[in-house]
This record gives sequence, C-alpha cells and structure tokens, in this order.
Amino acid sequence: MHRYENRHRRLAIGLAILAGFVDALGFLKLNGMFVSFMSGNSTRMAVGVATPLHGSLFAGALIAAFVAGVMAGTAAGAAAQRWRKQVVLALVMATLALASLSEMIASDSIAPTLLMASAMGMANAVFQRNGEVSVGVTYMTGTLVKLGQHLMLAVMGGPPFAWLPYLLLWLGLVVGAMAGAVAFMTLGLQALWFAVTFAGVLLIAAVSLGPLPAKVPS
Repeated sequence: MHRYENRHRRLAIGLAILAGFVDALGFLKLNGMFVSFMSGNSTRMAVGVATPLHGSLFAGALIAAFVAGVMAGTAAGAAAQRWRKQVVLALVMATLALASLSEMIASDSIAPTLLMASAMGMANAVFQRNGEVSVGVTYMTGTLVKLGQHLMLAVMGGPPFAWLPYLLLWLGLVVGAMAGAVAFMTLGLQALWFAVTFAGVLLIAAVSLGPLPAKVPS
C-alpha cells in the first residue's frame, strides 16, 4: 500500500469496503460461509471432509468460483493492459449485477452466491505489480501482519505513520461488512444492488485515474 499514491489507496480502500459488504451478505445468507474469505471456506471444507459437518462440498464450490473469478479478472486485465483497473472493475460490477438478477429470479438457487464469490475473486486482479496481486482487497490477514510490522517499526524509530494505510484498508472491510449486515437484515440478498451501485462508483473513480503508465504495472 505504501508504494501507491493516495488516490490509488482510496480506490483500494473502496474495494475493501465493497468486499466487506458483499462478504457479509454471503455470510448471513449461507449461515457462516464466505464469498470472499477463502481461508475460512478452506477450513470449513477440510473439517467437513474429516467430520460429519455439513457444507463442505459447497465450501469447495465457493472456492472454485473464487479461483475462476481470479482467472477471469487476470485474463481481462491482461487483455486491457493499461486500462486493467477499469476493465476489471467493470467485470466485477457486471458479475454482481448478474448475481442480483439471479437472486430476483430464483432466491433459493446457489447461483447468486457463486457469482458473488467469482466477483470477489475478480476484484483481487485490480491491483497488480509485476504480474502478481499487490493489494489483497478481500482478505486481511496479510494486511494485519503488515500493520503489526509497521507499528513495531514506528515504535523502534522507523517511519511513524507507515502503518496507517494498512489500518485504513482493514477498517474499510470492517465498515463494509457492518453495512452489509445491516442491509441484509432488511433486504436480504436484494441488498446486492447497493454493491452494484458502489462498484459503479468505484469504476468511475478508476476511470478518473486514467490508464496505467506505459510499462509500469501496478
């Protein structure tokens, strides 16, 4: 995060808010499974394989959908080249819209949550450096590790505020999840339309950033 300009950091925080919102909707809909936090689903799948706990197969399906989304986002970004952020965000928005429509057509179907997981996988392809994900916007374990490291460096006399971008990224996901939980209690998965709208706002923000500099992946 500290390698990026403030305007790019704000976009990353916005994506974390989106991810938290969508993940909270999925968590409540699926009674404890996730559409963006695949570490949790991996544990759920493994425990389900080893014990009578139900849901392990669907946890595996969510993981597969997430990975497929990462692949789709990576392919779309590679094709878009300097406009990667904008094209990937448009794909995220379109997939969330498809999930919302699927929920309207068949609320008891598994399609909406699988599409949500796929969209969250795509979101991780927005920020890349040298062909690798540089800012994970749907999972925060690494972010919290970096937060702790930079806090300790500040205590030891290093840069005093290098930890702040990581804290803000984590808070973005938390705030988004809180908003998603509140929205779900009233609207259920129809609250996904708020996510679609917010993804559109993020897309407009990304367009305002313009294309990536030539030969400088980010």
